[in-house]
Amino acid sequence: MSEQNQATTEEQQAVLQIQRIYVKDVSFEAPNLPHIFHQEWKPKLGFDLSTESVQVGDDLYEVTLNISVETTMEDSGDVAFICEVKQCGVFTISGLEEVQMAHCLTSQCPGMLFPYARELISSLVNRGTFPALNLSPVNFDALFIEYMNQQQAAAENAPQEEEVKH
Repeated sequence: MSEQNQATTEEQQAVLQIQRIYVKDVSFEAPNLPHIFHQEWKPKLGFDLSTESVQVGDDLYEVTLNISVETTMEDSGDVAFICEVKQCGVFTISGLEEVQMAHCLTSQCPGMLFPYARELISSLVNRGTFPALNLSPVNFDALFIEYMNQQQAAAENAPQEEEVKH
């Protein structure tokens, strides 16, 4: 019975709590207004996404989701708009092993931040009077698995140190 209680206690020690969600930086540029509206609307969307995490205290981590969206006109190549958002959150995270912590910081936390960043980008594009832009959901778990697979492949392909014989 005590083994069951100990296992339950260990499982309960894993903690992931949102402390605060905020916008750290935001930028919206529409360098070719107003003449961009005189062109046929054939946008080409460029999308860039990255995450960062920093430990800011005992069991406290700031996670930043960086999203950059650049829309150019397909025919002319003129930039319609550039929107950059750094959506952040402070999370209490404890009781996780190394791989679980990496998954939490690069997948679970950014997944919680994405809807906030998505809404902010949509609002900024709307305020620029451009057609609606609703970013598709992002599967952060799939991105994490891809990253782990790349790391494993890199480790397997790394040149092995040759033994030095004396």
